[in-house]
Amino acid sequence: MEWWKFVILIIGSYLIGNIFFARIISRAKHYDISKSGSGNPGTMNMLRNLGFGIGLLTLFLDMLKGIIPALCGFYLFGGPSGGLNAYIGLFTAGLSALVGNIFPVFYHFKGGKGAAVCYGMFCVANPLLGVVIFVGGFIFLLLFDYASLVSFLMVTLFTIVEAYTLGILNGSGNIVLSLLLFAIFCLVFFAHRQNIFRLLIGKENKINFRDKLHKIGKRQSKDEKEKIKQKEIG
Repeated sequence: MEWWKFVILIIGSYLIGNIFFARIISRAKHYDISKSGSGNPGTMNMLRNLGFGIGLLTLFLDMLKGIIPALCGFYLFGGPSGGLNAYIGLFTAGLSALVGNIFPVFYHFKGGKGAAVCYGMFCVANPLLGVVIFVGGFIFLLLFDYASLVSFLMVTLFTIVEAYTLGILNGSGNIVLSLLLFAIFCLVFFAHRQNIFRLLIGKENKINFRDKLHKIGKRQSKDEKEKIKQKEIG
């Protein structure tokens, strides 16, 4: 494995992690997301303050910050035929993007929590599992309203399943992959440490996801009624 490829991959992935679509979108709407709600430039804070559609857009764009570096790392080191080397490249890139998201040099090392970046990276490693965990996370959020808990549990589950899939948990894996996955989990845990503490003392913020979906349904129903009324008048 050529060291210069790793250098380029790490630096490029880190810089991609420094891009905050929440800040870009909120500024385009003449709004400063860093001074609203939790101040976190991520999906849930955008959803709370700028609506469901903007929150989903932010989630998708932040996932790309994990998907693009992970794909580059995977194919730079052999792709499907690269074996463990390809996964080392994938998780090296993903970890670098995650570091860039949590500790961005362009924002004085004060960034987001990295859950969407992690999710994008793991979706490259295991797309089917990505779909299953997304559906499970959505249902969990509808039932319990704790977005931070959903994010952390999704990353934890992904880490455990990937560790097992790559043979780390049964002792046949690669030490470098083990360290990469462990570092990814520790970083996400560190970024969510305040949320976890607030959960333990019962003071974590909730998001009423069901209510937001209900409002969207009511708005769509109202729009449809208005269209029918205009047709009748016309």
